[in-house]
Amino acid sequence: MFSKILIANRGEVAVRVIRACKEMGVETVAVFSTADKDALHVALADEAYCIGGPRPHESYLNKEAILTVALKSGAAAIHPGYGFLSENADFVRACEEAGIAFIGPKSDTMARMGDKLAAKQIAIGCGVPIVPGCTEPLRDGDEALEKAVSFGFPVILKAAGGGGGRGMRRCDTPEEVKPAFELVKSEAKKAFGNDDIFMEKFLVEPKHIEVQVLGDEYGNVVHLFERDCSLQRRYQKVVEFTPAFSVPQEVREALYADAVKIAKYVGYVNAGTLEFLVDKEGHHYFIEMNPRIQVEHTVTEMVTGIDLVRSQILIAEGYPLNSPEINITSQEAIQCHGYAIQTRVTSEDPSNNFMPDTGKVSVYHSGSGNGIRLDGGNIYTGAEILPYYDSLLGKLIVYAGTREEALRKMKAALCELMALDFAVDELGLYLTTHADDREALELYWSYIALAQEGRKRYQETYGPILQTDTTPDGYRWLNDPWPWDEGGNS
Repeated sequence: MFSKILIANRGEVAVRVIRACKEMGVETVAVFSTADKDALHVALADEAYCIGGPRPHESYLNKEAILTVALKSGAAAIHPGYGFLSENADFVRACEEAGIAFIGPKSDTMARMGDKLAAKQIAIGCGVPIVPGCTEPLRDGDEALEKAVSFGFPVILKAAGGGGGRGMRRCDTPEEVKPAFELVKSEAKKAFGNDDIFMEKFLVEPKHIEVQVLGDEYGNVVHLFERDCSLQRRYQKVVEFTPAFSVPQEVREALYADAVKIAKYVGYVNAGTLEFLVDKEGHHYFIEMNPRIQVEHTVTEMVTGIDLVRSQILIAEGYPLNSPEINITSQEAIQCHGYAIQTRVTSEDPSNNFMPDTGKVSVYHSGSGNGIRLDGGNIYTGAEILPYYDSLLGKLIVYAGTREEALRKMKAALCELMALDFAVDELGLYLTTHADDREALELYWSYIALAQEGRKRYQETYGPILQTDTTPDGYRWLNDPWPWDEGGNS
């Protein structure tokens, strides 16, 4: 067994991996940016090392810095989580050359499946249908426009090396194509270090269904059923659940078969997810493979009872799927029981088109109970929500015997979840330099009212909280002093 594992990530997924390691008796090494020095994953790890500045390219995308820490700390393996370097074949190759195990697929497999265009070619070779679109990177905006016209609108531009809903733009008219191409190219370069862009025909209102697979180094591959990830905003998944009740069973069976077929074809090792679109007629199309753990792996764990992160680590250590440690003796041995839903908890401003928001969490409480799970790394009282990273704070997951029970349980758990005062702090700072913005002032006081109501509800249920009370009375415009002039809300 690995004696020590470095987690090359932050936030919720870093905490998830650290907890799995602790359960297995494995020491952990955290890496962090200067902005994350007080983060939860830093506190939970056995060792922690600063690797650079707050921006991802200065720290969490810094391959050399991460490998240096791995060697210095004596880590035997690196778990990449999701995002950042989790799909970077060069990083995997560097780990292999340094003699450090990468908890994921081998570098050659990563190069083939982590790149969406390469994965499409493999799907074609396996006889699996794909969405009509490019099979090579677009050279420039002119070629993008030419392809869009030939495919017919709407189309979608995608980053070849991307994931997590980033590096994607839908285009409904010719005028949108060239500007979108430049935006996607820039975003892809910053987020993934790869600015290759391709285009697909945009399917209107399809189901987004993904199949979880596990493969070992002995050629064994199994699926762990499907997840419905159709509820999205700006191509970012918001709610995920399993089973995908709205997709006919025969279609789901076809997805399982195609997922396993592709994984076996490339000799896939470790956890991976194959994503498909299912149109209104029931036709399915392969779109990509994510050669890593997924944000939504939790719902699969809830209905199968299989710890996917633990399985990842054991597979990387060389255990076969049918070993007593993993205990997946056959495909038939994996059973799906009940219904699971995951909702993502994010720091976003609903008054600003749900754009990412920053600030400090001053009041936090989460629900609990049978079948309720909260995976969090960035959400707790006192947490600083930073502008440099994804807006995901945590994930609320519920499990029940039926879909109806799961929905009721999720509603109750969401009602108990409270995290307040992001916007109050930020708007207060804004108003110090924009004193004539009356709309912002009105919004400020509406948030103050929400915070007061939240605090009232919290204290009625859980007792007093040690926080400075917000100003009890509203602010009238005209000649009254500003709230901060009187010492309130400062």
